Amino acid sequence: MAMSKTNFDLFLEAQLCDPDFAERFKRAGEAWDVALQLAALREQAGLSQKELARRLHTSQQQVSRLESPTYEGHSLSMLRRVAHELKAQVKVVFEPLPVERPSRVAETRVKYGKR
Repeated sequence: MAMSKTNFDLFLEAQLCDPDFAERFKRAGEAWDVALQLAALREQAGLSQKELARRLHTSQQQVSRLESPTYEGHSLSMLRRVAHELKAQVKVVFEPLPVERPSRVAETRVKYGKR
């Protein structure tokens, strides 16, 4: 059973049709993803940055920073406050990195106690 696409999925698909955007998105990784999600959720709620800032008791500049793909100072508490105002939830996922297999030389050295 296929999951239906969210408004954010549709928004992102449309944006990724632009090759420049797609390349920036790929390079920016998680920060870009967070920025896009925040901006898309805010726009879906029909709020300007200034209106969201007023609801959060912060400045428009702070909301702008949160939506910037180069900003890396997101606090979990601020993200939760934004999510609450935008009727969303925050999920943080830690994914293990792929385990690199040691080379045969390294395995032999460990096995026989050599350095």
